[in-house]
Amino acid sequence: MRLGTNLPKVGSYNRAVVLEAIQASDGISRVQIADRTRLTAQTVSVIVRRLLEEGLVVEDGSVPSSGGKPRTILRVDPAAGYAIGVHFDPGEISCVLADLAGRPVERLRLPVRPGLEPEAVIRQMARAARRILREAGVADGKVLGVGLACPGPLDGDGVMVSPPRLPEWDRVPIKALLHEHTRFPVTVDNDATAAAIGERWAGIARTTPSFAYLYLGTGIGGGIFLDNQVYRGRSLNAAEFGHMTVEPDGPECYCGNRGCVEAVCCPSAIEAAMGGRASHKAVCAAAAEGEPRARQVIERVAARLADAAVSVVNMLDIDLLVLGGPALGEVGELYRAAIARAVSTRPLARRLHAVRVETSPIAADAAAIGAASLVFHATYAPRLGTLLSD
Repeated sequence: MRLGTNLPKVGSYNRAVVLEAIQASDGISRVQIADRTRLTAQTVSVIVRRLLEEGLVVEDGSVPSSGGKPRTILRVDPAAGYAIGVHFDPGEISCVLADLAGRPVERLRLPVRPGLEPEAVIRQMARAARRILREAGVADGKVLGVGLACPGPLDGDGVMVSPPRLPEWDRVPIKALLHEHTRFPVTVDNDATAAAIGERWAGIARTTPSFAYLYLGTGIGGGIFLDNQVYRGRSLNAAEFGHMTVEPDGPECYCGNRGCVEAVCCPSAIEAAMGGRASHKAVCAAAAEGEPRARQVIERVAARLADAAVSVVNMLDIDLLVLGGPALGEVGELYRAAIARAVSTRPLARRLHAVRVETSPIAADAAAIGAASLVFHATYAPRLGTLLSD
């Protein structure tokens, strides 16, 4: 839980800190908020009153106190606002409508026809967003915006820059075009960082100050939170865990290196390791059932993922490593167990603190739910930059 500040002219930051404390809890009192954020009781009381007036927070029962009257419990009102999350993968568009608590209200998946021009695909995204609102019966006025998770790299204006698996999308202003076709504000990030933000807003990392997210999809990427702040790097494309070298003499990667995590561990690499005779889904299912050849391939992938995880833990000194993404399939627990063994025995600081390794409970929809969470995070999450702005 992050700390507030009682300095003047930082009301918006403190408001965000209080709202985060309420959102991250399963019910919390004003006294507990003050204790966790180190804000004064008076500051908490003023901020909570405004949040109640705005309809973002509701009072929901009470619990006994050690002395005096019972303490009123506060919760975020899930119906106070909604966000549309769109995940664009080369072969599929996933769309989610999430409430303010980050819970999916409606889901939609649509295939992307090969060969479509980028703008035609973006129009398909916009139609999916409109359709999901109609099906959920949510009015436009309740929608805070659209979050888009898509392959990177992305520049600061939401323009795709030489995405390796989508060469025809180079310099496509995907953020501006989606805004044009939906008429909603659009927040965009790469799919792995979006998944990490989703885990922070509504998943198992809500109260974890520093964690890394290892995203397994068509490719492999990552997201990082350090000291309660998402870390994006100088060009906004940090945490490319898929391009850490784990086999120096391994297969060539499209990035120009050899033996990258992605080149060894992504779904197409797993299919190639099986001689191209089975789909990634079939290989995972066979490995989960103990078929020897499939199991051998998946265990090799798990070992390479574990190598990368140890490097991440050594470099970042995090509390938690989350695994997510649709490529986990039926072998998610095999990967988790291999990585957990490695990070408990190999990092330099292993005797100082343990690093938890968890599989995301929303693994298959992580990027779409994360995309919706981009909107909530941009709108409500405490950002240190607000303390320095004029």
